[in-house]
Amino acid sequence: MRHKKSGRKFGRNASHRKAMLRNMARSLLIHERIRTTEHKAKELRGVVEHLVTLSQTDSVHARRLAYKVLENHQLVARLFDEIGPRFRGQGGGYTRVVKLSLPRNGDCAAMAIIELTRLAGETAAEAKPAPAAAPEPETPAAPAEGETQE
Repeated sequence: MRHKKSGRKFGRNASHRKAMLRNMARSLLIHERIRTTEHKAKELRGVVEHLVTLSQTDSVHARRLAYKVLENHQLVARLFDEIGPRFRGQGGGYTRVVKLSLPRNGDCAAMAIIELTRLAGETAAEAKPAPAAAPEPETPAAPAEGETQE
């Protein structure tokens, strides 16, 4: 019985599954949006959310932990210098999984797009639009000279 077992197996052994998620995490951080199966996207979400959370604290230890997953110095630098600052002050929800309507040809697998919620060039101020100001109530104009109010 598989009570309380977390994570999906994807029909792969542990090292293959780990390598697949690392490769997909690299691709997502490079392209900021990738198309994959729905279940892979949902598993990848946890890996990428952890990496972005690590990038919030720019320390040597956090960079080494990120390097253990990404294994690419340029990508770790990009994560900490470009991607991490976009999400400063945000407690989570760094990725979005959008289900696609059409399944994959061949095996009819449910497809999805996983993307970062704030794409390149978008700042925190642009991501949350300010609430619209309430229109000021118009006061009736003062009557002109010679006119009386009735």
